[in-house]
Amino acid sequence: QVQLVESGGGLVQAGGSLRLSCAASGSFFSIDDMGWYRQAPGKQRDLVASIMDGGSTNYADSVKGRFTISRDNAKNTVYMQMNSLKPEDTAVYYCNVWGYTYDRRNRFVSWGQGTQVTVSS
Repeated sequence: QVQLVESGGGLVQAGGSLRLSCAASGSFFSIDDMGWYRQAPGKQRDLVASIMDGGSTNYADSVKGRFTISRDNAKNTVYMQMNSLKPEDTAVYYCNVWGYTYDRRNRFVSWGQGTQVTVSS
């Protein structure tokens, strides 16, 4: 079983910055893909950014050049630095992790509990 603990959300003015963190713990063999999704009220949950275990990254067009995803494999932690925040970035942000179970037989996907990011204009 994998637990994800998120932190770093909050209220910030437009143009400000926040840094999200998500730490994975529990029993697993490995973690490969890690990412962040967000969901605004009345909208679907969308991918914001992802990073593979090799370090390659992928970003939604709306955040390219403003957000940076990174990971610390030794700590099983993924980060997302969010700069130049806009009111339209307001949403609940969810951490997402894929990996292999301890017996290496199955893949798992785990979601964080969500952290609120609110950007005021």
